[in-house]
Amino acid sequence: MNKRIGLIAGSGSFPIIFSKKAADRGFSVFAVGYHNETDSVLSDYVESLEIIHIGQIKRLIRFFKKNRIKEAVMIGAIKKPGAILDIRPDMKAISLIANMRHSTHDDKILRAFAKVLEDEGIRIRSSTFLLPELLADEGCWTKRKPTKAERADIELGWKMAKEIGRLDIGQCVVVSNGTVMAVEAIDGTDSTICRGGGFCNGNAVVVKVCKPMQDFRFDVPAVGAQTVKSMHEAGATVLLIEARRSLVFDKEEMICLANQWGITIMAMGKDE
Repeated sequence: MNKRIGLIAGSGSFPIIFSKKAADRGFSVFAVGYHNETDSVLSDYVESLEIIHIGQIKRLIRFFKKNRIKEAVMIGAIKKPGAILDIRPDMKAISLIANMRHSTHDDKILRAFAKVLEDEGIRIRSSTFLLPELLADEGCWTKRKPTKAERADIELGWKMAKEIGRLDIGQCVVVSNGTVMAVEAIDGTDSTICRGGGFCNGNAVVVKVCKPMQDFRFDVPAVGAQTVKSMHEAGATVLLIEARRSLVFDKEEMICLANQWGITIMAMGKDE
């Protein structure tokens, strides 16, 4: 009998990538997705896909228990502005939020949600446990190397990104000539790059790193070809991510586009 794994799927390609890999490893995937978030194509790669509204925790648990799921992963983004309008909390979700005493930071909500599932016998595993090869390898990946001024902006951006991560605000900042031009908030990385680039005349540095107390069960920083496209449109010249602690999609396409547009991509270890 195949092993079973639950998937709580947000938007983007990661849920599909995970499901393909899980099937190759002998897992049957039973997925829960969200209205207006999860790509319907996911149904082609899983045993069953249940689409719910954000906040319908009891329905999610019922689906997993019906399919004898003991372990699950949480993968894919939730577009927060839209999610706020689409949320339909059941009594279990209302109880979860009420018990958090005015603290609604992402990490605390996700940890509390994971605890609810684990109390029901559903263990939440790391989102990368089947795909360690997607974690960023250290070094400069592109032909172009950062300039001396960009290296100074990288250092500043790293410190600032770690600080906003510590405060659970976001994971990405845009820096130019020693000034923070944009900080990621509810709008996400691509919008942050666009905002920051709008204040620069090129030469913007984008830094995206893990939170200092990153929980690898969810919200691992991720980049892909779209990140490089957003940078090109915004006039950004450097992308710095955290080695071994960031997910990378479409790596070959990312490098090809970056080399074509004169963009630097680097992955740096936390001790550098």
